[in-house]
Amino acid sequence: MVHTPPRPAHPRRVAILGSTGSVGTSALDVIRFLPDHLELVGVAAHSKWEQLAEQCREFKPRLAVIIDPDAFARADRSAFPRETELLGGPDAVNRLVAEPDVDVVLSAVVGAAGLSGTWAALDAGKTVALANKETLVVGGPLVMELAAKRGAKLFPVDSEHSAVFQALTGHTADDVTRVVLTASGGPFRGKKACDLVSVTPQQALKHPTWQMGPKITIDSATLMNKALEIIEARWLFDLPAAKIDVIVHPESIVHSFVEFADGSVLAQLSPPDMRLPIQIAFLHPVRVDGPTKKLDWQSLSALHFEPPDRETFPALDLGFEVAERGGTCGAVLNAANEAAVAGFLTNALGFSDIARCCRAILDAHDFDPRPTLERLLALDRWARQEVASWTRTRTSVSPST
Repeated sequence: MVHTPPRPAHPRRVAILGSTGSVGTSALDVIRFLPDHLELVGVAAHSKWEQLAEQCREFKPRLAVIIDPDAFARADRSAFPRETELLGGPDAVNRLVAEPDVDVVLSAVVGAAGLSGTWAALDAGKTVALANKETLVVGGPLVMELAAKRGAKLFPVDSEHSAVFQALTGHTADDVTRVVLTASGGPFRGKKACDLVSVTPQQALKHPTWQMGPKITIDSATLMNKALEIIEARWLFDLPAAKIDVIVHPESIVHSFVEFADGSVLAQLSPPDMRLPIQIAFLHPVRVDGPTKKLDWQSLSALHFEPPDRETFPALDLGFEVAERGGTCGAVLNAANEAAVAGFLTNALGFSDIARCCRAILDAHDFDPRPTLERLLALDRWARQEVASWTRTRTSVSPST
């Protein structure tokens, strides 16, 4: 007998930060498929106002935000429906997430830029569906402390952390022996360091299983994405770094494992589709049929696993180190990586330079085990400047002050 959850009295009202990105558009697919369960009340995009206007014409949210002031000035107000109030600038995001009729905020802005919106949503006591892993990489303990203080809920949208979250339901960190995050291995799985010296951005952007934006795709190619997920898992699930591991799984069907003290191992399996973890974060604990295709067991012939090559992909070691040290390390690593990836995409840095540059910046910074948010933001700016210097000189950087 199939269980059909009752139709909710009121849909959950959603605001999407980063609605024009890959995660944001996937979230709109979920809302489109589940109109009885979800209602879009607000959207925010950095600068793509034409795409934002198109989304508003379809969903007619009450509020829309264009974060970039120049793009806001250029936007054609007549392209937006009259039901939607158009706001501009970063401060407008804070207003959007604090609106009384917003139940769930999807934080899907790429990079450290997503921290401010996530922080404002948690400060307002909202449920946050977190696709912006950098929020916890940069400010993990401060973010989790704020969520607890405000009674806000934080649900992961990364497929790996969503898998861990589902497996941990009903359990605590004390029950866990180990969490194993799976990695596709990216486009260069099986390659050696010597094979990656002349890699081009075009080659690195060809991910074998996931469709993502350029920054995250490059992170997957270097395995920095997995390094950042190690750090995120450390804070999200209150686990020491020693209890977190990584295994390469090229099919991207098993999204993570949780091994418990009694020897039981729980895994979550599904086709590689971001819409499923988005739906879980939006509707938890309710499960209903959604837009994601189901796993075809008849065609699933084998699942493969192999240890990651940490010599060829040294970004993983950075992730484990930063998860263990905490403090200011996450903010520095994340900012250095964002700047280094931007340099690679514009051919200013080589592929192998990304992790090498991040190591140099991390080693050079003035470590603080208990930083304030202001200190983290200052180090974010410092690290980006040092990457620019490192790119120009290819020499070691000077310590931060």
